[in-house]
Amino acid sequence: MKREDPSKLLIGAHTSAAGGVHNALLQGQSIGATTIQFFTSNQRQWKGRVFTIEEIELWQDTLDKTGLKSIMSHDSYLINLGAPDEDNLIKSRKCFLEELTRCQQLNLTFLNFHPGAAVNKSREECLERIIESLLLFEKQASQGTTRLLLECTAGQGSTVGNKFEDLHFIIEAVKDRIPIGVCIDTCHAFVAGYDLRTPEAIDATLKEFDRIVGLKHLYALHLNDSVKGLGSRVDRHQPLGVGQIGIECFRHLMQDPRTRHLPKYLETPDGPPLWIKEIALLRSFAA
Repeated sequence: MKREDPSKLLIGAHTSAAGGVHNALLQGQSIGATTIQFFTSNQRQWKGRVFTIEEIELWQDTLDKTGLKSIMSHDSYLINLGAPDEDNLIKSRKCFLEELTRCQQLNLTFLNFHPGAAVNKSREECLERIIESLLLFEKQASQGTTRLLLECTAGQGSTVGNKFEDLHFIIEAVKDRIPIGVCIDTCHAFVAGYDLRTPEAIDATLKEFDRIVGLKHLYALHLNDSVKGLGSRVDRHQPLGVGQIGIECFRHLMQDPRTRHLPKYLETPDGPPLWIKEIALLRSFAA
């Protein structure tokens, strides 16, 4: 089977929507991206952005001109769909519903989110609350084409989603009612205990994911190296090849037929100057 042209592969970064969401697309174009991830609203405020008709039209016009595809939103850091506190849970659900609505207004492909945190309750209770929360969005989720992507987590504190079994548990409960999938973050997966340092380690991790969750549910990747080591459960991103994972991981992910075609989003530090180099590097690996 003929491999896709490396220039057509979907590679991008988490770009800035300062001054208007359309600017996230323009920054993506400026760094040589073919896709982007961005925040549709301030990620550290409960009060969400409300788009005007003019903003939506400008977004669509800019999207058409840039030609970017498979655009992903990252939801607010405040949201915890598994929160044991009733007030926090209500605010989280409201905020998430507003985020999904904005994604649908912009016709985004993905809404990426961290599953949640148990805080002072059990992991099992947290997972059940996440499922209950997601099923509340069934009606809204059916009104657009945006797919919800569970992001695997580093496992810091009481967060869930650092084990493939957590992702499987949620997906099995909701997959027949809402569009769902997974985004693997390489830094998160590595510090959660899934080795990615060699082709053999990646193969074992992907096989483990396929056995537990199913590769058919893997829709995207966040590409980040890690400050901390395997199994440390500390979420600190590094530029590609500079951290504990190493450059061979990213070379292999650009070549492995199980991951080559997936959209990939950089969340490495230092911003656009680094992303220009990393996007070019990733394309060279795929050539």
